[in-house]
Amino acid sequence: MTSAHPSPAAGTLYIVATPIGNLDDISQRALKTLTSVAWVAAEDTRHSGKLLSHFNISARFLSLHDHNEKQRAASLLQKLQAGEDVALVSDAGTPLISDPGYSLVRLCRDAGVRIVPIPGPCALIAALCCAGLPTDKFHFIGFLPAKSGQRQQVLKEIPPAVGTVICYEAARRVKDTLADVAAVYGEERELVLAKELSKTFEHFCHGTAASITAWLEEDPQRCQGEMVLMIAPPAAKADDAISAVAQQSLKLLMAELPLKKAAALTAEIHGEKKNALYKLGLSWGAAD
Repeated sequence: MTSAHPSPAAGTLYIVATPIGNLDDISQRALKTLTSVAWVAAEDTRHSGKLLSHFNISARFLSLHDHNEKQRAASLLQKLQAGEDVALVSDAGTPLISDPGYSLVRLCRDAGVRIVPIPGPCALIAALCCAGLPTDKFHFIGFLPAKSGQRQQVLKEIPPAVGTVICYEAARRVKDTLADVAAVYGEERELVLAKELSKTFEHFCHGTAASITAWLEEDPQRCQGEMVLMIAPPAAKADDAISAVAQQSLKLLMAELPLKKAAALTAEIHGEKKNALYKLGLSWGAAD
């Protein structure tokens, strides 16, 4: 089903990214938008009020958070349909990325309200681009569950072929999460912990779960602030180390598909190297 066409009489919903720490990161376009809209829908009106006050912007606020989003979204839609512009902001970074806003955006999209992104800071992208881990593919999982058993289950269910895995974590749980990552992916999996991005004590700690935990324990103050944990993909296997189950899948798929397609599907399913699977199929006598 296609979305409704935007009504020329309706207002516009702006999705406005705000700084994750350093206030200088706010864009001129964001400031212009926040100055011009009729309403600012904020995750925490007090927090966003301080931000706008810093830039001498007066705004009419409405709260929109996890506990009132569905009800508040309907009210905001009415304002938009009446021709008033609304800016959606979260406490930090880009709205909807592990922050409220999904219900509002979907409701507005289905109602034909124009939605405009005002791009800017996003913690996961800021962390990934400086981590030195693969960036061609990555899988963002937001916040992991608070309980160890549930965390491990979520980690186990992530396919190995998704690339670098990125999650947000609370400082009070980060050491427990590192222990769970080691339990699921092994003690030697490469990790990067980014903390306090764009702030005074910004730091990237690279190593294993054990070495990062040791670094955190050297100074209690290191277990404070916002954190982004990144998990490297599995180390590439040698061409002769393709698992038996992947080899069996390749054989079954080769019976129905061209080798190139069979190798690509097997790689996606099992997290193996596509080129290695392709070479293996050739060694079995498959047509190139």
